[in-house]
Amino acid sequence: MRIALLTYSTKPRGGVVHTLNLAEALAAAGAEVTVWTLGRGGDSGFFRPVHPSVAIEVVPFAADDAETVGQRIMRSVRTLRAAFPPRRYDVVHAQDCISANAVTDCVRTIHHLDTFTTPELADCHETALVRPYARICVSAAVAEEVRAGWGLAPTVIPNGVEYERFAAAAGAAPAADAARAAWRERLGRYVLAVGGIEPRKGSLDLLEAFAVLRADDPGLELVIAGGETLFDYRDYRVLFDRRAREFGISPRVLGTVEHAELPALVAASAVLPFLSTKEGFGLAAMEALAAGVPVVARDLPVLREIFGTAVDFASTPTEMAAAMTAAMHPDPVRADRGRTLAAGFSWGKAAAAHLDFYRALAPSESATAGRATTGW
Repeated sequence: MRIALLTYSTKPRGGVVHTLNLAEALAAAGAEVTVWTLGRGGDSGFFRPVHPSVAIEVVPFAADDAETVGQRIMRSVRTLRAAFPPRRYDVVHAQDCISANAVTDCVRTIHHLDTFTTPELADCHETALVRPYARICVSAAVAEEVRAGWGLAPTVIPNGVEYERFAAAAGAAPAADAARAAWRERLGRYVLAVGGIEPRKGSLDLLEAFAVLRADDPGLELVIAGGETLFDYRDYRVLFDRRAREFGISPRVLGTVEHAELPALVAASAVLPFLSTKEGFGLAAMEALAAGVPVVARDLPVLREIFGTAVDFASTPTEMAAAMTAAMHPDPVRADRGRTLAAGFSWGKAAAAHLDFYRALAPSESATAGRATTGW
């Protein structure tokens, strides 16, 4: 089976991480897989090495600082559409709004739903939901949102997690111990948030919760990793920085962390707050559980579904601070519960479920994947 997986970036955002791990697992299961992406800012490859069993096609995408976000999205769609040859593949599987608009006939993974007011973005989001001939969600909660809002019925296939990589980073091997020690020497004792500073990640609530937390634990540091995005969150960042000054907090903002260094950064943290206002699965939180790190999550239906009793939930900054304080006390039972949960989500299982899904598509549906693209 010839499968094309389409994503919008080479950077380590959740959907891109999902795409690469799924591609490698599909290839390991015997599929012929190609990942197509846009190479923003001169990128010619992904943020990490990809197994040679997976073919990579990076479409150049030059920066244009004069563009609005809407214009950049539309140019992204046009650029990927012009380069992508749908007739080469039996299944075309788009992993995001941009790639789903770049092809007419595709399977679409809906990781989470967004609300946009910019006309171009709202149109992109809507088209990427309704035009694909088949849909997958990584959680039942998001699938129910799609059913309630659009009358569609996505198939639920959960994410995998790189369990061994993050579990090893928390292990007793000398190299793992040294890597954790290096982060602690650099950062001190720290709370780690992954995903950057943006509204969907609940960064302002995190800041307020950390202010309460640090009042009782002044030696604790706030570290924020990741954050590559297409959107313009400069106004939100200005507000975040102003609030940080008011609280007397100086967060350590690392930006994108090297792929090989991320597991040790996670494993060395005291707690991982996962306070997103919208999520599809919660991959960063699952990686933390694999490393034995306690997680405090915003009380959302999707996170209740995925994490159950393996994490602590909170709804307000005060509750978040209290939950983080409690979570930092060692609890071997909770840590084992988290590791067991994380170990159950494998990319091999996800790939097998995807292959079953592809094979079950009606011939009239899968055959349309080779039609010429039109539209946006």
